[in-house]
Amino acid sequence: MSEDHTHPEAELEPEPGHHLLFAPVRDTACGMALRLFRERDGSRCAVAFSTEQRLRAVLGSAQRCVPLSEPALREMTGPIGVTRLVVDPNLVAPPVRELPAASPVRTAPRPPAALPQLLR
Repeated sequence: MSEDHTHPEAELEPEPGHHLLFAPVRDTACGMALRLFRERDGSRCAVAFSTEQRLRAVLGSAQRCVPLSEPALREMTGPIGVTRLVVDPNLVAPPVRELPAASPVRTAPRPPAALPQLLR
């Protein structure tokens, strides 16, 4: 039987030159999965935050997260075609769609001038 001698805090040490980011995750039947988001153009992107506090401020206090380095996050999302990473996003409302111009109110057509004479 082999023992794991890895210190728990050693897993949190990023590679030299890389800072830890906090990536939002969701629970699935198989464990945790990274949450992916959409850009305004509809393309998928990964999102991460420089601090856990920023993540909670944007996504809420109940949002779970995992610490990952940027290269690790990119390695996880690249194989599924997600190449964009947004760090410290602010939530913004989707662009306002312009509503079509209001149609003029339709009124019943006026009867031809000869019609009243026919009704007599």
